[in-house]
Amino acid sequence: KQWYQRRVAITAGERLDKGPVIGDGGFVFALEKRGYVEAGPWTPEAVIDNPEAVAQLHREFIRAGSDICQAFTFYASDDKLKNRGHSAGQHGVKRINEAACDLVGGLAKPAGCLVAGGLSQTPTYLTTKSKVVVKAEVKKQLQVFKEKEVDLMICEYYEHVEEAEWHIEAIKEYMPGTPIAASLCINENSDVHGVSTGECGVRLAKAGADVVGINCHFDPFRCLQAVKKMIKAVKEAGFDKTHFMIQPLAYMTPDASVQGFIDLPEFPFALEPRVCTRFEMHKYAREAYEAGIRFIGGCCGFEPYHIRALSEELIEERGGWAPVACISWGKCLEKHTKPWVRARASREYWEKLNPGTGRPYSASLSKCSEWGVSAGDDLVLQHEHETTKYELQKGHEFEAKLA
Repeated sequence: KQWYQRRVAITAGERLDKGPVIGDGGFVFALEKRGYVEAGPWTPEAVIDNPEAVAQLHREFIRAGSDICQAFTFYASDDKLKNRGHSAGQHGVKRINEAACDLVGGLAKPAGCLVAGGLSQTPTYLTTKSKVVVKAEVKKQLQVFKEKEVDLMICEYYEHVEEAEWHIEAIKEYMPGTPIAASLCINENSDVHGVSTGECGVRLAKAGADVVGINCHFDPFRCLQAVKKMIKAVKEAGFDKTHFMIQPLAYMTPDASVQGFIDLPEFPFALEPRVCTRFEMHKYAREAYEAGIRFIGGCCGFEPYHIRALSEELIEERGGWAPVACISWGKCLEKHTKPWVRARASREYWEKLNPGTGRPYSASLSKCSEWGVSAGDDLVLQHEHETTKYELQKGHEFEAKLA
């Protein structure tokens, strides 16, 4: 039985020009919750060890309306796979990327979806800050994406615009002509090294990205503020053909500091009280579209039902194309046996709802771990051997000073 609705197959540029396109969600968090990704390393060896789990998540995102399906290659650089004694290095970047591309290609292409390869920040940048060494790590990853002829490359999850620029340069050198979408995991003010958010957008465009924006680390509405600053700066700099993207967290983070939800004490195992409702996702999708953003998706915490909400909100703008199993603002509740539940079958009800947490004494906000360390600091130097007791002790001592 066909489990998807086929889309018209056109190029990434053509889709963005027609817009909007819907991305997929956060694979590492979704698969960690299902028991297929190890928290901490957050690497994608599940494409080899548990391929059906990865395939099923791809299916669900496609059913929910994803137009661009990303190969599950997040953090798959050789240095990250081996970092701090991690065993994923036994697979190697080539095997992981081949398996990831084969999985997503076999599911996305029959549905008319575009296939994206993916790059992200590397431990090598934190440790060496060497452009030559970082680009060498990147080119090892690009080999498979070039052979598999992915439709576009997504460079995502960079705390420093400098590293993102180097990754974009590597793609343009090794995969010329491939569309590039580049997003940073920064807030509405600056990257971790203090480069303003607007200037970051301009630098991504200058480096050669066709699509620029923000992903991860912050909630949809803070990410929207950041992308709006990029839009203003990029347009003022004369990049009239540049498109914009947004793939935020599915967690509300008004209290997050410079490194986003990673600084929150609930990260990563107690974030559930912060999960956005699907109706907050409707609001986010509408605001993103009205801001001129045409690549709209999600990152950590996004489940298929969140992506379905984005798709439902933008049915008209997508030419009437609807995802499988729309809830249509609760219209399905008209079939419920209880009259008070049937009374909730309206957009007005769900838009006005102020949901409770069920935790009478829970705090609405948290105090962040504002360590303020980044590339070049001894505390973030990376290596292949396991984390030592000395390193753990230094971390505890540093945290005690901040208390």
